[in-house]
Amino acid sequence: MQQEVKAMTRKEVIVRAIAKEITWIQAAWICGITDRHMRRLKERYQAWGYDGLVDQRGGRPRRKRIALETIATLCELKRERYADFSVQHFWEKAREEHHIDIGYTWLKLTLQAAGLAEKSAGRGQYRRRRERRPLRGILVHLDASTHAWIEGEAMQDLVVALDDADGRMLAAQFVPQEGTASTFAALKHILQAHGRFAELYTDRGSHFCYTPTAGQAPRTDHDGQVSRALKVLGIRQILAWSPEARGRSERAFQTIQGRLPQELRVEGIRSYERANEYVATRFMADFNRRFTVEPAQPASAFVPLVGVDLELLLSTQHRRAVNNDSTVAFEGLSLQLPRTAERAHYVRCEVTVHEFPEGTLGISYQGRLLARYRRDGQLLPPVASRRPRAGRKPQANGTAHPSERAPRVAPAASGDVGFGARRRGARQQEKNARRRRGDRKRRARGRPTRSSPHAGGGRDHEERSPPRRGLILTGPHPAPPRSVRQLVENCSPRPKGQRSKRDLTFN
Repeated sequence: MQQEVKAMTRKEVIVRAIAKEITWIQAAWICGITDRHMRRLKERYQAWGYDGLVDQRGGRPRRKRIALETIATLCELKRERYADFSVQHFWEKAREEHHIDIGYTWLKLTLQAAGLAEKSAGRGQYRRRRERRPLRGILVHLDASTHAWIEGEAMQDLVVALDDADGRMLAAQFVPQEGTASTFAALKHILQAHGRFAELYTDRGSHFCYTPTAGQAPRTDHDGQVSRALKVLGIRQILAWSPEARGRSERAFQTIQGRLPQELRVEGIRSYERANEYVATRFMADFNRRFTVEPAQPASAFVPLVGVDLELLLSTQHRRAVNNDSTVAFEGLSLQLPRTAERAHYVRCEVTVHEFPEGTLGISYQGRLLARYRRDGQLLPPVASRRPRAGRKPQANGTAHPSERAPRVAPAASGDVGFGARRRGARQQEKNARRRRGDRKRRARGRPTRSSPHAGGGRDHEERSPPRRGLILTGPHPAPPRSVRQLVENCSPRPKGQRSKRDLTFN
C-alpha cells in the first residue's frame, strides 16, 4: 500500500511537470529525489505508463534474508552480555567467538532499529591529519588516560606508548597517577625491548616541561628529570600544543576505552595487578594484530642501546652530601652507607640519591651504585656480582709469578709489594738484561753504575758494599722497578741523612 501511494504521488507530480505547471527540477525537489533520477522516472512513465513508476520488487522475498532466530540471538547477546560493547567490538566477538557470519553494516542497522545501538554524532571541524613517519622507531607517542577501567575500583591512569609509523602499542601499564616514575618505566621498557628511538611526542605535563611565565610557551631546557634523561639518550622531545595535535593517540585511547574495560569485565578481573598482566600478555598483542598499519618503509630506526646504565639514568636523581657518620639525609630518612672495599669512607663526598620507578631508593657515587634501600630506609642486600670467567684465576698479591722460582720480597715491606707479582713482558726483561751487562762493564772499568752512582768501581768496591739489610737476594735477578726500590729504601734502618735513592746494589 505504501508503495502504491508513493507511485501515485510521483505520477501526479510527473503529470503536472509534463503539463508544464511545474518544472522538472521542482518536481524532483517535491519527490525528494535527484534530477537525474527524475529524468529516469520520466522516461519510464513515457514508456510503460503508470506501471513504470511502481517498484517491481514488491511482494518477492529477498535473496539473502537473515533468519529470525539469528536476529533474536544477536539481540539477546547484545542486551545481556555485551551491552557496553561498541558495534565494531560486538561484531568481532559475534564472528570469532559465536561463529555468526554476518556483515558489519547489516548488524549496525539491525541494532539501531532494535534500539540497542545509538547513531554516532556528526563529526566536527575537519583537521588535516599529519602524515605518519616512514620508519618504525622515529617517533613514539607517550600519553595517559584516566578512566574507570575496572568496575568498583578507583580510577587510574593507563600509560600507553605508540609507534607513529604503524600505530603499534609498545608499552602499556596502569599507574595510580601519571608522572616521572611512570614515564621512566615506559621508556625503560621500550629501550630494553626495542632500542633507542629518535623523537618522543608528549603533552605539556609538568613532568615534561615548565612554563616560566604564565601565558608564555613552555620550555624543555630546564633541569627536569625527564628532559635530562632524554638529552643524555639523544632523543628529541616534542610538545603538543592542543588535543587535536595528539589526535593519533587520542583516537587510540578512544578505541582502548571502548574495549579494555569490557574485556576485563568478561575475564573476571577485579584488580589492577591482574589487569597489568592481562594487558601485557593478551591485550597488547590483540590490539596490534587488529589496528596496526603497514609503514611506508619496512626498515626500522630503532638502535640497540649499549654501554648505558638505564637503571641509574632513568631514575629521579637528587644531589646530597655524606655526613660525618657515613649517612645521607633524604626526605626525613637517614640512609646508612655500607662498608666497601674501594674506599674507607665517603664522608663529605657528593653522592646521588636515586628514586627508582619500582619504588626503591639507591645511592651512587661517580656513576657506581653503592647501596639500595627500601622506601622506609632499610638497607637491601647487594646484588650478586658477576662470576669470573672460566679458565682465569686471580693472582694473589705478594706472590711470585709462575715463571719465577723464588719470591723476592723485603721482610719489612708491605704484603702488597712483590717483584714477582709484577707481570713484566719480554721487552722489559730484555731491557733489564742489557742494563745488567752494562753495569758489569762499568764496574770492570772503575766507572759508576746505576746501582752505585758514587762508587769508585772495581771488584773491591763490590766486596766492600754489602747489600742492604732486610733484602733477600738469591742469584742474578733483574733490577726491580724504581717504585719498589723506593719502598725498600723507606723500610731501611739507616739514618735518614745517609739514604740515597740509588744507593742499592743488586747483584
